Formats: sequence, structure tokens, C-alpha cells
Amino acid sequence: MTAVAERPASIAPSRLRRWSRGAGGKRVIRGAIGVLVLLAIVEAASLLGIVPSTVLPSASSVLAATASLLVNPVFLGDIGATVLAWAAGLGIATVVGVGLGLVLGSFRLANEAASAAIEFLRPIPSVALIPVAILVFGQDADMKIALVVYASIWPILFNTIYGVRDVDPIAKETARTFRLSRVAVLTRVSLPSAAPFAFTGIRISAAIALIVAISAELLAGSADGIGAFILRTSSGGGDTALVFGGTIVAGLLGVLVNLLLVGAERLLFRWKTNGVPA
Repeated sequence: MTAVAERPASIAPSRLRRWSRGAGGKRVIRGAIGVLVLLAIVEAASLLGIVPSTVLPSASSVLAATASLLVNPVFLGDIGATVLAWAAGLGIATVVGVGLGLVLGSFRLANEAASAAIEFLRPIPSVALIPVAILVFGQDADMKIALVVYASIWPILFNTIYGVRDVDPIAKETARTFRLSRVAVLTRVSLPSAAPFAFTGIRISAAIALIVAISAELLAGSADGIGAFILRTSSGGGDTALVFGGTIVAGLLGVLVNLLLVGAERLLFRWKTNGVPA
């Protein structure tokens, strides 16, 4: 009975040691050390007066401000507004990008017909479209969603096209021998094979979508959102620590989104270990 009761306690440290010795554990430990060194440098620079506190507040004050923001109902509402615009825009971009990618990757004539429009629109920065988006959609969530869709659709579209073109031709021919329609070939053969590529595009676009959503809030003067909070707090010589705190929360949100999508990608596509673009 005693041996059984003590066994779980001996397993946990063993697993922790194996994780810390692995590549993933080493990366986390090194990253944590880098963050601690950076915080120490910022704290020292502020305490010694090397950099004015109005420009770069101490690391301790920034961390305290960040902690206060995470329990502030108003700021949590701003986070919710940003996440809502991000999720809606990314969802629309995923549906449209994957659908267009399947069509353009499967039909050469469609790809040639759309290539000129795509090459014209793709280089236009989404930030440059903010004035147009304000005129069309106003300064509400629709404006942010439209900009997120525009900015995040391209990685999804091109990764899906590449994925469709990477499908084994024999698999397509086999599906046709069973007299499957073109739509059935797209949905049953091309889409599953291109899914890892498309999901990689979604993961890349998720970071782009978050950047664009916050930038639109900041530059367009939105009523809510993380960018709107940073703009309100920084105007008129506001609390610099709170400005940095809001920026840190935005960065942490991006890290969290990426970790969730990387985990989902590994879970959904464990069967495909090669051929997925980084």
C-alpha cells in the first residue's frame, strides 16, 4: 500500500526531468532566462536613471500595471473586443481563402483569370486601407473585421493553392475512376490532402490578424479594443507603465494564440509529418 501511494510522487519529478532535458524544455528554459535578463536590464536602467522613467518605466512597475490590467473589467472588455474582431475576421478569411484556394489550385483557367487581380491586391498594406475602411464601414467592429479579412486571407489562400497542387495525381485519377464528380474530388481528395498546408496558413494569418486588429484600433481611434486602450492611455502624457502593460498583454495574447494553434496542428495532423510548410 505504501509503495502504491508513493508511486505517483516519484513519477512526476521523473517526467519533469525528462521534459526539462528535452529540446522543448531547453527552449522554454532559455527563453525564460532571456526574459529575466531583459527585465533585469530594464529595471537597472530605470533605477540608475540611464533612461527617464517617463520614457521607459521600471520593469517592476510595468509588471504591476500588467497585473492590474488583467483584473480590470474595462480592459478585459477591450481584450474581448479585439479578440472578437480577430476571430470573426480570421474565420471569414479561412472560409474564403480555403474555398478560393481549392478552386484556383484545381482549375488552371480560374487561376490564370484571377492571378492579375490577386497580384494587384496582395502588395497593398492593410494599414494603408484604414481610411477607405473607415469611409465604408465607419470606426466600429466592421472596419476592423474587414481589414483583418483582407490582411489574413493571403497566407491561407496561397498555402491552400500549394497544398492542392501537391495532391498525388494518382489519388485524383483513382477517385475519377470511381466516377466521383469534380466537387467530390475536391472535398474528398484535394481538401483532406491540402488541409495541413491550409492550417499552416491559418496559423500564420492568426498572428497577422491580431496585429492588424490592434493596429486598426490604434490608428483609427476605435471606441474599444487593446489598441484603443493604448491610444487613450498614451494621449496627454498618460501612465507610461499602463501603456507598456497593454502592449505586453497584446504580446501575451499573440503567444497564447500561436501556442493553441500549434498544439491543434500537431493534434489534427499527426499523420502528416513531412511536406507541411513551416
